[in-house]
Amino acid sequence: MHCPFCPSTDTRVLDSRVAEDGGAIRRRRTCPSCERRFTTVEQMQLMVLKRSGATEPFTRDKAISGVRKACKGRPVSDDDLARLGQTVENALRADGWAEVPAHEIGLAILTPLRELDEVAWLRFASVYRAFESADDFESAIAELREPHAPPPQTLTGV
Repeated sequence: MHCPFCPSTDTRVLDSRVAEDGGAIRRRRTCPSCERRFTTVEQMQLMVLKRSGATEPFTRDKAISGVRKACKGRPVSDDDLARLGQTVENALRADGWAEVPAHEIGLAILTPLRELDEVAWLRFASVYRAFESADDFESAIAELREPHAPPPQTLTGV
């Protein structure tokens, strides 16, 4: 680890703690050369497995670029898209993916996008699912009209 204050490449870890619900490690470090302290946060890099077999780091901006196109002309703000990108990344990390197939990213986008804007969801789904006919659109619209599944109920006091 390079010291951010001097050219030294030798630093010492003083303390390590799990941060961000176990998704990162926070390390407090000191530089023996200049004796300054600094903090680093190490996070697992989520990788995307492309259809070609190549891998690349996951980026929220790239994940929501197609969503941005689907939301053109819709009442969806950049903040809404940023939250959607964060939701998708959190879902992928929560599922334990270290190397996520590109297809899974599209699936992870569909649920929060439906809640954000149904027209944008239909646009995105038509490209992502490669609709080929009006029947595909009709099926998707029927899917939109179905109510969301209710949350599971627990039995209490029985």
